[in-house]
This record gives sequence, C-alpha cells and structure tokens, in this order.
Amino acid sequence: MPTPDTHGQPNPLVNAVSNAVAALRADDDMLDLAEAHESLQPKAIEKLSVAEARQQPTIADAVRTLLQREGRSAAPELLVPGVRTTDIQVDGAAGPLPATVYTPQGNGPLPVVLYFHGGGWVIANRHVYDGGARGLSAQAGAIVVSVDYRQAPEHRFPAAWDDALAAWRWLTLNAGQLGGDPARLALAGESAGGNLAVATAVAARDAGLPAPRHVVSVYPVAQTSLNTESYIENAIAKPLNRAMVKWFVDHLVNNENELQDTRLQLIDADLTRLPPVTIINARLDPLRSDGAKLEDALRAAGNAVERREYEGVAHEFFGAAAVLHKAREAQAYAGERLRQAWAGDAGVAAAVGG
Repeated sequence: MPTPDTHGQPNPLVNAVSNAVAALRADDDMLDLAEAHESLQPKAIEKLSVAEARQQPTIADAVRTLLQREGRSAAPELLVPGVRTTDIQVDGAAGPLPATVYTPQGNGPLPVVLYFHGGGWVIANRHVYDGGARGLSAQAGAIVVSVDYRQAPEHRFPAAWDDALAAWRWLTLNAGQLGGDPARLALAGESAGGNLAVATAVAARDAGLPAPRHVVSVYPVAQTSLNTESYIENAIAKPLNRAMVKWFVDHLVNNENELQDTRLQLIDADLTRLPPVTIINARLDPLRSDGAKLEDALRAAGNAVERREYEGVAHEFFGAAAVLHKAREAQAYAGERLRQAWAGDAGVAAAVGG
C-alpha cells in the first residue's frame, strides 16, 4: 500500500484548533473564504522549500474559488470596473523591475500611488495582490503602479528596500508619462509591502527625494520580535502564523544583527518629518501589534497617523473585496484617506520633504 505524502502537511491537531478558534472569532464571509482556501489543500509554508512555498495556493486563489462556487465571474476587470491595466518596467536598484499600472477612469493628470505587494519578501508577486492594488486605484481615483521588487533568498536584505527606493525615484521622474500628477504621489503596500511603503518614505526623506503626500500601510511588518501580544494571541492563525513569519525572516536576513536594522525594526527608525500615514490592521493577525506599535512610534515622532483595526478578519483580507465586506470597507477607507491627501494643501508635501 503506498505511503501517503505527508511532506509539508499542517499538524492535524494545530490545524483543528486553528479552525475552531477561527470559527468563534471570524466573520461568516471570512470563514467562507478560509474554507475555500482550505479546500485547495495548502501546505504549511514553514515546512517547505522556497520553491515549494511559491507554488502554494494563495488567498487570491481562494477568492476565485469562492466566486466560482457562487456562480460569479472572477475576471478582475468585471469585479472592479473602470480600471484598465498596462504592464511596464520601472528602474530598480540593480536593473529593470516588472510592474503593472492600474489607471482608473477620470480626467488627468491623476494622482499616482506606488504599491508594494506582500509575501514576506520571499513569495508572491504583484499578480497575487491584484485585488488590493486594483481596488485602491478605483477607491482613490489614482493611478497605481504595483512593482515586483527582488525577493529573498536569491536577493537577501536589503535588496527589496533598495528596489523600493529606486522605484520611488523613478516614479518622481516619470509620473507624468503615465498620465499622473508628479505633485500628488503616494506610497502604499500590504504586509511586507506595508513595511516597504513606510521605509521608503523614510529613505526618500533621507535621500532628499520628493516626499509622498500620504502613506497607506496595510498590516505592515514594523518590528522583529515574535513575542508581541498579537503574535502570541494569533500564533496559529491562518493564513499567516508565527512560525511562517520566522520562516520568511530566516530566508530574508544574512545574519541576526540585521534584525535590528531600522528598515526592519521600523519602530526604532527616525520617523520625524514624514507625511501622514494610514495603517490598516486585521484583528486575527499576528501582525496586528506591529501596526499598533508603528502608530505609536509615528505619533511620538510628531506625524499625523490614523489606524483602523478590522474585527473578524485575518491577514490578507484587504485584497479580497470581491467576497469580504470588511475588505470593501477597508479599501474605501484607504481611498478616502488618499483623496483627502490629494485635496490637501499642495505645500504640505514640500514642507514635509524639506
């Protein structure tokens, strides 16, 4: 009798407990999405090689599965009408980077957001995070440029941060060619990308580059301790757990000393003179405390910051607006905050960058 393949399978007991906790705490539509993801039989990323991890079903795959079950189209252009896409290349720190430009309806020049996807700096790409970037374009009435930065372990820390800054430099010089307004630029990102968005605002200030008008940071990594309140509370949560974050970081850094680098340990960075920041968190997420700590650090440094925490949803919820009510709320909130930034005093960006 053949031996079943148990490589990378989640621990059955831990899996059962995780599902039971989610059933008590998660919204009904979040549970439906989690069940759809479970039906795709994802393995435990922390037990896999990088190549295997990159092949695992994503929450975006689960969204498509759920839509198909409901008899709805999963075509992005139908889910978010009025946003067209074009693939381009932007300048990275070591060569060109692929990017997707999302352009909403409207008379230009339009504001422009540089967007960084999640995936722990190791897995995923801009296509996996299409839902967040596309939704933000529609809600903010802005062109969104979602860029694929170099990933670890092939390109370890700080390659992604170097690419993010290079992409920002490129955008400040080329926004007009995209139909954008160079005076109304912003940064945004999810998870690892939420970290990159804030870190790039810091790096742009230090490099004397034009400042973004706003930063939207969705469930960012903001510090490197795995012992925060939410890491302990959501240690076995899905789709992100404590062991998985350690796996990402182990593949990212060259040595443990880099865990104290303020591009990773953002809460210890010089956060003065930054643009207003919006932080979005999920309650059922190991990274929830990172967002709270970043909010406190930004406020202590004298910045304008707002943070919203969404109950009943988990990490990766933001891009699932096609099936999650809270994701639609969060995208609308992020869009509203960006629209407020576009409408604000044009001198704010220059003052912050000075």
